[in-house]
Amino acid sequence: MQAAVLEAPSKIVIRDVPAPRPGPHELLVRVAAVGLCGTDIHIFRGEGNYNMDASGRVVPLEEQPQILGHEFCGEVVEVGGQAGVFQPGDRVVVDQGHNCHSVLRSPLCEYCQTGDSHQCAYYREHGITGLQGAMAEFVAVPARNAVRIPGNLTFLEAAMTEPLGCILHSTQMLEKTPARYTFGGERRIRSILICGSGPAGLLFAQCFRNVRGFDGQVIVADVQERKLDLAKRFGAVTVNLRQQPLIEAVRDLTGGQRVECLIDACGNAALFEQVPWLLRKQGTFVLYGHGHRGKDVGILNLVQFLEPVLVSPIGASGGFSADGSPLTYRRAVEAISSGKVDAGSMITHAYPGLDCVQKALSEDCREPGYVKGIVQMLRQ
Repeated sequence: MQAAVLEAPSKIVIRDVPAPRPGPHELLVRVAAVGLCGTDIHIFRGEGNYNMDASGRVVPLEEQPQILGHEFCGEVVEVGGQAGVFQPGDRVVVDQGHNCHSVLRSPLCEYCQTGDSHQCAYYREHGITGLQGAMAEFVAVPARNAVRIPGNLTFLEAAMTEPLGCILHSTQMLEKTPARYTFGGERRIRSILICGSGPAGLLFAQCFRNVRGFDGQVIVADVQERKLDLAKRFGAVTVNLRQQPLIEAVRDLTGGQRVECLIDACGNAALFEQVPWLLRKQGTFVLYGHGHRGKDVGILNLVQFLEPVLVSPIGASGGFSADGSPLTYRRAVEAISSGKVDAGSMITHAYPGLDCVQKALSEDCREPGYVKGIVQMLRQ
């Protein structure tokens, strides 16, 4: 089969690789669509590598090239002998993480026992930790990781399930973490600031408004007007940082009170310098963005004086259904199919095949109008 192989930082080569063979409890999936994530961009540029050996040593790309792609959906083409209720032709989205439930490990590790699948003690991940990703024609996945796609969803929309699942998990963590300001009770969260209007920031805005039903102020800040226009459509008040400094804008919008909840959805370390003038004392700071660099950790000194609640979500954990399948992915599929989350309007770049991946990750993602890119390998 053909695959887009990352052989060195910023160097992807399309070449033939052996097609995977599904095990007894696995499905062979023909990849239909795979999203291009900020994590893919970091790995592609050489700014991150999460493929490590048993001793924690990072395995260089030159030693073990990687096939990226962890936001994906496709069509089942082969079913393992003990893979349950699926059959060839089923359209599925896939949780890319291997955990105790998905690989039928017994006993479950302490994290899988509590539904925290992305913290599984034995966790491995397609397209990130060295397991073959979906920037290829086929991928073999645990059958328990698959969730059927409703008939009203296109493959392009279904490929947004994983990023939405991560946001749903983040909002769930935010709601269950003890904090001074909450979504109910005497001290309510009245204003939420989302820094960054990329896919994560836009999904946060939609989840607060349409899934969580938050009726307070949602502020989205960025420098890209097209992204901010989408945020407005999703019910947010926007701040164009080319036109107004963030601290000044937040002061004006909150009457000088600052926000009770601040979400880093941009991965820009410069944000941490402004936090003391954006977040209320004992407010909640959600550390969602990744790729921070270029700043000394001393910038956290003033942040610590706020006594903030720090929430650091990762992945799409959220428990398992009776058959072991991931509940958060089911919730994400339902949110998209019901129209609560408009995934399609965020897709600005749809690519016809793997040949486009190099340009997409190196050039297109830097364009002002770029929001979300998806490689579409199967038509419907």
